[in-house]
Amino acid sequence: MQEKIILGKEEIRRSLARIAHEIVEKNKGASNIALIGIWTRGAFLSKRLRNLIEKIEGVTVPAGVLDITFYRDDLKIRGLKQPGRTSIDFNFEGKTVILVDDVLYTGRTARAALNALMDYGRPSRVQLAVLVDRGHRELPIKPDFVGKNIPTSKNEEIRVYLEEIDGKDSVVIRSVEE
Repeated sequence: MQEKIILGKEEIRRSLARIAHEIVEKNKGASNIALIGIWTRGAFLSKRLRNLIEKIEGVTVPAGVLDITFYRDDLKIRGLKQPGRTSIDFNFEGKTVILVDDVLYTGRTARAALNALMDYGRPSRVQLAVLVDRGHRELPIKPDFVGKNIPTSKNEEIRVYLEEIDGKDSVVIRSVEE
């Protein structure tokens, strides 16, 4: 299985910097936003975005982690994995919550995250930030912020590697057997 690097470390850094600026611009600052990363890689991307936004705006931005394991609609297909952890230790009522994930594909992960989020409170708005949008939506979900659109075929997959858990930063595309 051959992998092709789509984004390297610098391209990921630049994409996240652009997303951070777009978040600040769209929300007229950062005083009323909160970032919540979808476990696993979305959590690490969320922390990176938080640091960038705090540098841009000079304000503290609440950030949390959301595990969606029990909200997925494909547990029979994928099987039950060890749940991650949800850590939201702030009140986001009345705030704009930006859900952060690595790859947007069918939209089912984002839907599960919306369901899970509502169990923790009621934000005034929810926006979606993704590092990669690969297309093939099955649900009417559209990201507000995208690092890179990478059109794919159904027999390809996108893998995101992050320094924090994989020891490197890159986004690769590879063919998969059907």
